[in-house]
Amino acid sequence: MVQVSLLHLWIPILLSAVCVFAASSLIHMVVKWHASDYNGLSNEDEVRAAIRKGNPAPGQYVLPRCGDMKDMEKPEMQEKYKEGPVAFLVVAPTGVPAVGGALGKWFVFSVLVAFMAAYLASRTLAPGTHYLQVFRVVGTTSFLAYGFGSIPMAIWMGKPWKSAIKDLADALIYGLLSGGVFGWLWPR
Repeated sequence: MVQVSLLHLWIPILLSAVCVFAASSLIHMVVKWHASDYNGLSNEDEVRAAIRKGNPAPGQYVLPRCGDMKDMEKPEMQEKYKEGPVAFLVVAPTGVPAVGGALGKWFVFSVLVAFMAAYLASRTLAPGTHYLQVFRVVGTTSFLAYGFGSIPMAIWMGKPWKSAIKDLADALIYGLLSGGVFGWLWPR
């Protein structure tokens, strides 16, 4: 089988990343259907003060912290879990969030997903492959890359399943867009 060179796919790679970036912007800034995914605490100021007092470095934290799985059997650790809260906490650097930097990283990630989908398609599909077959391969690959990271977050980190399902819906939209762009621009 004649393989497609990745050099011939740079336009669909970039265009699919732009389409995903635009769709994501609409989903998060116009439709705002993820706004309900994040709850506030009724005692937010007290919690903020307690965290600030501990001065944690940016990173991931868990409450209660169990250093070894053997400690889970200890009555005092089981009591901590029973009395709660059980939480996973991400502490970001102090200051106004750098939205521009995050958007830039999101675009680079979208280019990376498109590149990996292009790589897989270029190794499995020949030039002139029918639109629908290109759509299937690239769309499925993109859907998996954009969406399936939310499932382990729901399983292990307590992310609400409703939120993970919304992430999968986003990923489906991104996969459909990516598959459509590649199917349209696939080398003949």
